[in-house]
Amino acid sequence: MKQQELLQHTDKINELLARYGVKFGIYKNHTFKEQLFPFDSIPRVIAHDEFAQLERGLKQRVTALNQFLKDIYGKKQIVKDGIIPEDFIFSSSGYMAECEGVMPVKGVYSHISGIDLVKGKDGCWYILEDNLRVPSGASYPMIARDLCRRSSPKTFQDIHLEDNRNYAGLLRKTMNYVNTGGHTVILTPGRYNAAYFEHSYLAEKTGAHLVTGSELMVEKDQLFYLSADGRKERVGAVYRRISDEYLDPMNFNPESLIGIPHLYDVFRKGNVALLNAPGNGVADDKGIYYFVPKMIRYYLGEEPVLSNAPTYLPFYEEDMHYVLEHFDRLVLKDVAEAGGYGVVFGRSMTREEKEKFIALLKKESRRFIAQEVIDFQDLDILDEGKIVPRKADLRAFVLMGEEPMVWKSGLTRFSRNPDSFIVNSSQGGGFKDTWVLYQ
Repeated sequence: MKQQELLQHTDKINELLARYGVKFGIYKNHTFKEQLFPFDSIPRVIAHDEFAQLERGLKQRVTALNQFLKDIYGKKQIVKDGIIPEDFIFSSSGYMAECEGVMPVKGVYSHISGIDLVKGKDGCWYILEDNLRVPSGASYPMIARDLCRRSSPKTFQDIHLEDNRNYAGLLRKTMNYVNTGGHTVILTPGRYNAAYFEHSYLAEKTGAHLVTGSELMVEKDQLFYLSADGRKERVGAVYRRISDEYLDPMNFNPESLIGIPHLYDVFRKGNVALLNAPGNGVADDKGIYYFVPKMIRYYLGEEPVLSNAPTYLPFYEEDMHYVLEHFDRLVLKDVAEAGGYGVVFGRSMTREEKEKFIALLKKESRRFIAQEVIDFQDLDILDEGKIVPRKADLRAFVLMGEEPMVWKSGLTRFSRNPDSFIVNSSQGGGFKDTWVLYQ
């Protein structure tokens, strides 16, 4: 097995990841804590033909989601034609009335999409979630592959493997496509953000300036970067790693201390590109996820290449009835939560917990979705010297420029708990590299 020699370097690679500060941070009980993201050196391996099918489906899905965003902040034809209920869209916490009638540069809304999938034991891939706001995670397999190559060059000598070092090139190509003239910057909230390592790493790899809000200013409907020597340089594209509500205190949350006053006014006039566009949250709402296959048929006139997990909306009376009838075999998700939070399994609840949850479900039906529990495949990991199976998902990255581009790699996350289906880093999961073979 080609990976066998690599296994001997697992501890060394994790030591290097720690030395380079490859961490993520979480806020819990009003305290910021940084921790390592444990790396497992046994890669997920995806065959060429299998990934080609994934690639087709991912391009199709992201294209439809971009069409949806353009439509929903424009003519709203999908609502007028009765495909998605109007009140379902406008009650989404991700919908932003401020974005009505505003077209991003070149009509691209989701420049970087992180699509979460699992592979069922039936051999089929299922999409669990679309992340179109500020999806993170590409930096981890990038640096892990680099360290693996250095630690165990023999492993990579003869293997027919797609090189994942081109992510920065794809990202730069995406940035350049929408740049309105000027510098490209990566806007970070700062050192205490959960994904700060990624912000700095991608800035280094793409050649973009890493900046905070205090280093940017708006003047005469243009955005400028204040360089260290005091010069003002025009900015044409901002890869922002700040949530919508904190981007601009003059247009969104007035209490934001990390945004840039009037940034959204510059964006609205087409003088700067924001990657991703504000307002994308309406398309990655877990409730809207239910409608994505319908979007694909509606906008593209095609059948979806990749399937959703079987999903039910308690918002609909028929689906509510199904959920109550089959409660113990479903997983319930709060549409406003992320990172593995707000996920509960019906079978794991006590009788009292079920009664309490069902009462809440009936009261706030728009707030939840229910899904069949997909028995997705286990992947081998190395745990205290033993190879053991654990649940794992895949975050695939799709970058949208003139056309959608799928990175031939991805972030594979796994649960370190043998009894858990939740793989998120914030829930104690680890990650591994994703090897895509070529012919």
